[in-house]
Amino acid sequence: MDLTWMAWTWPTAAFFIFIAVAIATMGVWEYFRPGGDPRRGIFLIDTTRGDRLFITLLGSAFIFLGWLGLVGSPLWWPLGIAIVWGLFVFRFV
Repeated sequence: MDLTWMAWTWPTAAFFIFIAVAIATMGVWEYFRPGGDPRRGIFLIDTTRGDRLFITLLGSAFIFLGWLGLVGSPLWWPLGIAIVWGLFVFRFV
């Protein structure tokens, strides 16, 4: 298998591993505590746990891309912003 088409660095691998672990964790969470009833947050849309995970991942991607486009390295600041964004989404959205 030829994997040279992408720069597989440790941060790249960690990123994809994190997404896989997050989705698996949500699946296990749903298995043991089914329901995840939709709730209406400050965006006035009904969201489930999976929806909030998707919004968190999508928002984090935009945070990192915006940071890279406007500032560049280091990426510790956007990581902190993305974590705060995720906490915000799961609490208030």
